[in-house]
Amino acid sequence: MTPEQTAAAVKAAVLTLGGAFSDDPKTMRRARQIGLTGWAFHVAGRGGALGDVRADTVAAALGFIAPDAVRDGWEAARKVAPPEEIAAHNLAECCRWGREHLESFDGVARLVDLAEQVVVGAEAAGMPLFAAWRAMPLPEDSPGARAAVLAHLLMEHRGQAHLLAIRASGLTPLEAIIAGPEGETGATALGWQPPYPHFEPLVRRRSWAEALTDRIAGEAFRSLDQPDRDELAKLFDDAADSIKHLTPEPA
Repeated sequence: MTPEQTAAAVKAAVLTLGGAFSDDPKTMRRARQIGLTGWAFHVAGRGGALGDVRADTVAAALGFIAPDAVRDGWEAARKVAPPEEIAAHNLAECCRWGREHLESFDGVARLVDLAEQVVVGAEAAGMPLFAAWRAMPLPEDSPGARAAVLAHLLMEHRGQAHLLAIRASGLTPLEAIIAGPEGETGATALGWQPPYPHFEPLVRRRSWAEALTDRIAGEAFRSLDQPDRDELAKLFDDAADSIKHLTPEPA
């Protein structure tokens, strides 16, 4: 596979593995222990890697969440704890989830080795959220924890690549969401309020943006040769398959 094809091939597995900890009931329990709602923890847990910045800065970096929804979550979180501290809690939950669910995956050591080469070598210009997350120190160093964090970093990298691509295509974040598979349901979940734009005129530009996303995200995979790219894609798929049996535990 080419680097661009690799980015497309790993997309589903990276999104699954990189975001699974956020939906884990234990993560929600940690949010409540800190004194936060799940939404405030999500916004500050991701955006807090940027430091104690203004809500508008966080909204610009997150991109696809409505600015008013970002502001609500960010300001609520800042009343409880510094954003950097909340981000550290979020990272700890990512590590905890990886240790619990990926440590026993047979290919975890090789996945970490290959994925780390991609993450370390990735160009971060224009990707402040990815750069901020990559700079955060790991609270634990087990293979499962590292695998989960690397998947999350690649998820943030693709998200930032997609944000660049949709802006290059002339779309706003809301237009990209409306033209995507989740449409108005996805827009509502991310805090955008109606009236929404018609999706029909936007679909072609969004398809172009998706292809451009693969091209931008694929640049990071040039640090691997083709056999290693093929191997990493299979490892990600196998790792994602290994957690399909999981059922949420009570919070």
